[in-house]
Amino acid sequence: MRSHHGHHGNHSHDAADKVDSAMEGSREGMRTLWLSLTVLGLTAAAQAAVVTLSGSVALLGDTVHNAADALTALPLGLAFALGRRAPTRRYTYGYGRAEDLAGIAVVLVIAASSALAAYEAVDRLLHPRDVTHLWAVALAAAIGFIGNEWVARYRIATGRRIGSAALVADGLHARTDGFTSLAVLLGAVGVALGWRAADPIIGLAITVAILAALRDAARHVYHRLMDAVDPHLIDHAEDALRTLDGVRGLGPVRMRWIGHALRAEADIVVDADLTVVQAHALAAKAEHALIHAVPRLIAATVHTDHTPTGADDPHGSLAHHIAV
Repeated sequence: MRSHHGHHGNHSHDAADKVDSAMEGSREGMRTLWLSLTVLGLTAAAQAAVVTLSGSVALLGDTVHNAADALTALPLGLAFALGRRAPTRRYTYGYGRAEDLAGIAVVLVIAASSALAAYEAVDRLLHPRDVTHLWAVALAAAIGFIGNEWVARYRIATGRRIGSAALVADGLHARTDGFTSLAVLLGAVGVALGWRAADPIIGLAITVAILAALRDAARHVYHRLMDAVDPHLIDHAEDALRTLDGVRGLGPVRMRWIGHALRAEADIVVDADLTVVQAHALAAKAEHALIHAVPRLIAATVHTDHTPTGADDPHGSLAHHIAV
């Protein structure tokens, strides 16, 4: 006979504290997004002015990508705002999955910006034009690198701290933008040395860099959509359960992200002679152990099975099969 014990914050303040932490993570994510939007918006505006002045297609590609990166704050901001809404009878787990949808939007924006950069670079190779005001192009490229690297560090650090794959993906996107800005600087040097094709060739190189960022971002988002978690989290959870007195074996331990918070399910094997109350108490201890052991885990459901008894069928109970 199997019993199911779902434990949430009513047994201790641990889960409630982690819910509060997840909410604070959403607020921190919002702050990061809006500050990033401001910095990248100003960077793109400065670069756009130089593009108009100089006609550099490499800088145009960098500018478009910076503007796209700034605009990705909008779907992510909407996702963080939705994620703070309380669960309903229809959305019983809340709205945290909105972050995964926002991650898809980020990937699509990166893909569109790479296509535009490629188009402009190829067009300039087929229809060469002079690039002027090279000193301004070089300065704009330096500004692009500084702005993007600052935003990348900020987004990645915040995303990892609050467990947001979408924000980390966006930070990696910004980091690639920074290196493409340095490529624009190299293109300006090449044109200054008399290599006219340097500007569109650098534009094509930027397209390749954007595609690399697209691959990394898509991988992060794919893992989250497929409910992938770091296997080390499962190891920590299993170690925590095995150390509990009264736990005779383990069955499957599962986790999934909902937004930037984790939820878990675990099967434990207990002595067959425990009362329902005793089994429930042990399941509660197991839930508390999981929440303490796994960062950003806010809720766990613990299922209990008993060890085989003489009255069990000759093939053994389900617990007998899952015990390790």
